[in-house]
Amino acid sequence: MFALDPARDRAIQTMFDRIAGRYDRLNRVISFRLDKRWRSQAIRSLSLSPGSCILDVGAGTGDLAFAAAQESGGRARVIGLDFSHAMLRLAQDKRSAAVHGDKTAFVLGSALLSPFKKSAFDGIMTAFVLRNVSDLEVFFAEAFRVTKPGGRFVSLDMFPAPASWFSPFYNLYFYGLVPWIGGMLAHDRTAYSYLSRSVRQFHAPEKVAAIIESSGFRRVAIRKFLNGAVCMHTAEKPAV
Repeated sequence: MFALDPARDRAIQTMFDRIAGRYDRLNRVISFRLDKRWRSQAIRSLSLSPGSCILDVGAGTGDLAFAAAQESGGRARVIGLDFSHAMLRLAQDKRSAAVHGDKTAFVLGSALLSPFKKSAFDGIMTAFVLRNVSDLEVFFAEAFRVTKPGGRFVSLDMFPAPASWFSPFYNLYFYGLVPWIGGMLAHDRTAYSYLSRSVRQFHAPEKVAAIIESSGFRRVAIRKFLNGAVCMHTAEKPAV
């Protein structure tokens, strides 16, 4: 289990500030643009309704928040929370060009000490954030706290590929080539070596599901993509 580690959190914050300008481009290249499809499926799992207010935890440059606003036809409001000022500055710059960008807003802050009131949101979503969190128990406890009773939670993240015919190819690509691609295109091999290492050292998706459930969420489910190398967790806060 992770534990709160302020030094680690500051190092990761600094890293994301450093790579913010190249982050979107590298995501598309590394995932072969599949990340957009996964985000769309995560948003649909929230079953957004008119008037919904959604929190995007670890919003980064805003891709998931903008996609949710568009998917809802502008009927949902989306708040993005992130601790990287450079990432949020880019998200803010993208708002005017985004479809229904006026339905989004961005807040600088930590997911481990959320600045929002209890039961403030109809749904919580997060994409490719969990591996960067120093304490998952605190993260999910905060997500549970700010979710309304009956509200839904969804997360997307990368996981160690389970042993199968696919895993040798995935391991060669992700642990061997991705740091090289990051070094070539982002001029930051260190950051993308961290990305590969964070996946290799991460929990199994079933362990993450157990932590989500221990925070109070129910109906926790896992959907696997790329033979389990990417997983979507969904859950629901019990209605009162």
